[in-house]
Amino acid sequence: MPIPPSRRKFLSSVSSLTAGSLLLPYYQSAQGDALLSSLESHKAEQATQLAHDETFWYQVRQAYTVSPAIINLNNGGVSPQPKVVQEAVERYNQISNETPTYYMWRILDNGREPIRRQLAQLAGCSPDEIAIQRNSSEALEAIIFGLRLKAGDEVVLTKQDYPNMINAWKQRAHRDGIVLKWLDFEFPIEEPQSIVDKFVEAFTDRTKVVHLTHIINWMGQVLPVAAIAKEARNRGIEVLVDGAHSFAQLPFEIPELECDYFGTSLHKWLCAPFGTGMLYVKKEKISQLYPLFGAPDPESDNIRKFEHLGTRSFAIEQAIGQAIHFHEMIGAERKAERLLFLRNYWVDQVNDVPGVSVESPQHPKFSCAIALLAIDGLSPRQVHDKLFRGYKIHTTAIVWENISGVRITPNVYTLRSELDVLIKAIKEIAAAPKE
Repeated sequence: MPIPPSRRKFLSSVSSLTAGSLLLPYYQSAQGDALLSSLESHKAEQATQLAHDETFWYQVRQAYTVSPAIINLNNGGVSPQPKVVQEAVERYNQISNETPTYYMWRILDNGREPIRRQLAQLAGCSPDEIAIQRNSSEALEAIIFGLRLKAGDEVVLTKQDYPNMINAWKQRAHRDGIVLKWLDFEFPIEEPQSIVDKFVEAFTDRTKVVHLTHIINWMGQVLPVAAIAKEARNRGIEVLVDGAHSFAQLPFEIPELECDYFGTSLHKWLCAPFGTGMLYVKKEKISQLYPLFGAPDPESDNIRKFEHLGTRSFAIEQAIGQAIHFHEMIGAERKAERLLFLRNYWVDQVNDVPGVSVESPQHPKFSCAIALLAIDGLSPRQVHDKLFRGYKIHTTAIVWENISGVRITPNVYTLRSELDVLIKAIKEIAAAPKE
């Protein structure tokens, strides 16, 4: 089937798209052609202006398999994959099953290096600092359990960090006698220096590591990671960043964060296959970090020592490339502006509703797609249930360390009309008699 001129013209301008991409059914469809034509016609438009263009984002929505029965505003846990990523997983899986030990080990396994290079380009670092993992927890635990800490060494972290990371640090404390120094915040906070100061006050001569969550997953607070990291590094303290929700949502490159280690899930905001993640280790730190799984030389300075997992899904791993291509086609800045627009769209219309509060930062510098809704007289679970039972809006109830509410998280395929349903639901639930 010949490629239509509009599609051919746009694809020729996206150098990262491989020949294999063109074979995927989505790019051979009318929907795929419409999206590529729309991207071509809007390529000179400012991201802030395009964020309001519902027709453009409707074309993006057609690239996903969105449920017609449920409004999904729980993209914070895991994001759906665009059709091209789903198709790639299926294609690679079918190839693998033809002769697994040949196609998996001799063909698809060789595709890891191109994926590494693409991730490194997206992250703004060297490919020799990137390891492919299965999720944020695996990447971050490779760091937590791999650092050479001894009894009495201090680690600074917060009670608002992600539970898997908290439990990993607690296990190290139990096993090795390290000391955990807990900070406790009352978010939202829009004065970044107060956050920096609280971390700095916790640093002592025995502090060896600071654990920083770039975006607090419970309610969308963006931490001033680079400023904290600079203070830590000035004191010889290593910096670990949990970027589960920031990578491919906020436009940044990892070196800008001034960190030594970084872990993220690619199945969140990059919309890669479920069970994909990424580990970053600064080149000079690799040799001193032990791998989580056994490797031939645990003190090697080769980042690939963190990938000795054994048999894994090569289909899932290889399809990361399609997620990167799709992300680059949409554009990181466009995506970030759209997500912030969607968040502000619903928040601005419920801020003054009696009994309703949004327990997340309002300033764009400290906020993201994630925001936390609270309604007086109702528990988070009650609000969650009312949203789903009455309006088929899928969210998640949050109760965790000074944080209580319903997390609302749209994505690039979310339409303004769906948020209108959310706004109507919030107003009606807030006005209704409480049970």
